[in-house]
Amino acid sequence: MATNEDHFKNVISHSKEYGFIFQSSEIYDGLSAVYDYAQNGVELKKNIRDYWWKSMVQMHENIVGLDAAIFMHPTTWKASGHVDAFNDPLIDNKDSKKRYRADVLIEEHMAKIEAKIDKEVEKAAKRFGETFDEKMFRQTNPRVLEHIHKIEEIETRFRKALEENNLGEVRQIIVDCEIVCPVSGSRNWTEVRQFNLMFSTAMGSVSEDSSVIYLRPETAQGIFVNFLNVQKSGRMKIPFGIAQTGKAFRNEIVARQFIFRMREFEQMEMQFFVRPGTEMEWYAYWKEARLKWHKALGTPDKKYRFHDHIKLAHYANAACDIEFEFPFGFKELEGIHSRTDFDLKQHEQFSGKKLQYFDPELNQSYVPYVVETSIGLDRMFLALLSNAYTEEKLPGTINATTGKEEDNSRVVLNLPPFLAPIKVAVFPLMAKDGLPEKAKEIFDLLRFDHMCVMEEKDNIGKRYRRQDAIGTPFCITVDPQSLEDNTVTIRYRDTMLQERVAVAQLKAIVEEKVSMRKVLEKL
Repeated sequence: MATNEDHFKNVISHSKEYGFIFQSSEIYDGLSAVYDYAQNGVELKKNIRDYWWKSMVQMHENIVGLDAAIFMHPTTWKASGHVDAFNDPLIDNKDSKKRYRADVLIEEHMAKIEAKIDKEVEKAAKRFGETFDEKMFRQTNPRVLEHIHKIEEIETRFRKALEENNLGEVRQIIVDCEIVCPVSGSRNWTEVRQFNLMFSTAMGSVSEDSSVIYLRPETAQGIFVNFLNVQKSGRMKIPFGIAQTGKAFRNEIVARQFIFRMREFEQMEMQFFVRPGTEMEWYAYWKEARLKWHKALGTPDKKYRFHDHIKLAHYANAACDIEFEFPFGFKELEGIHSRTDFDLKQHEQFSGKKLQYFDPELNQSYVPYVVETSIGLDRMFLALLSNAYTEEKLPGTINATTGKEEDNSRVVLNLPPFLAPIKVAVFPLMAKDGLPEKAKEIFDLLRFDHMCVMEEKDNIGKRYRRQDAIGTPFCITVDPQSLEDNTVTIRYRDTMLQERVAVAQLKAIVEEKVSMRKVLEKL
């Protein structure tokens, strides 16, 4: 039976073999934690972005879009706190020479204790059957209570250490919890130290006259500095939102787990400006709305959970993550934060310009509060890919010579059809007798509305398997009968069922299955 680790390795190798993701600069042995999206990957990524954009901007009358520049005035990052406070606590293992984020080591240790609790609950559920009361068991079982106490104790110490920026205490927690290096298995740790994650570069024609600027570590600040421009030019009334997708850059020292943590990545963020005092209502609203957006994709509910932040960022009065169960465990997929009025007030102070909204209902001006939703497009890509990747054992065929059943299996990406990179593959059964010409006619019929491919190479079975592996929902086969009665065989990815349909029906059949509209209507 394949483990989660095996599953993850298979997803990574599948990504390269089928044109989803390549290592950047691979011919030069690659660049660590930087990746290129290949022909199928770029389509899937675009479709995810479109789903987010349409659900966020097109479906909300009071949310508009923005595309701010990557380069910003360097004072922006002083005002936002990134110059002074955008750090990760790092620790090295002296034996393996590997570097880790100290906070992640502690969080993973707590997650292991939580897994022990889940195991106790699972065993008890099997033992007691239908009479099992999980809530009562969690509240009374001595082993479970012991584990809960351990987690609470660690969490309390950890929260206090982070709030006080006490790096010595963070290291002591690692020592006291007997956390070992995953590589060396030893507890031979260095001191914990902070590392700023921003990339800096120089702007100017000659080095003496140049000034230091930064590659943006997040897209949010581009929204904040344009708050008043958008509000006035769009005559926006509070509450309203500004949405943006775009590249951000972080000099991650501990970059691992494929595209989960990269140095160059893409964010999809929306800043929602609200009247002070209403932020917690909107925080609760966006938590629910964003989880609904994820679940509309048909991913099992158990794959998602909320996780409240142990330490709030300097700008927040409430923050949580939507975590997804990746093959390497539950990790952050999206953040929802109540950012208060911190950002706009900081930019007011550093720029000397007023960033206030005149509220006609209250007949007064104020600096709005902000509720943020922020999701990593690359992480969303990985979540979908790892969830969709399926190895299926199919009924085998009997070998006429040996009389034994031959192995028959397939790898299929069960992506939501509206997100699939290719929607339709058109196959002429043979590359002769007018079949390629008829297939081209059908291809041209569908290509204006959907990404399509036409394939003639290999037998039909191999062509089906290749399209299954990239997640194509429909394969259409053109055979000699097609020339006689203008019908084709359409084959469905998920069920592998085939049916004969008229060419005139194809547009309606495909559109019904791959339309984003049905998913948006669920929201």
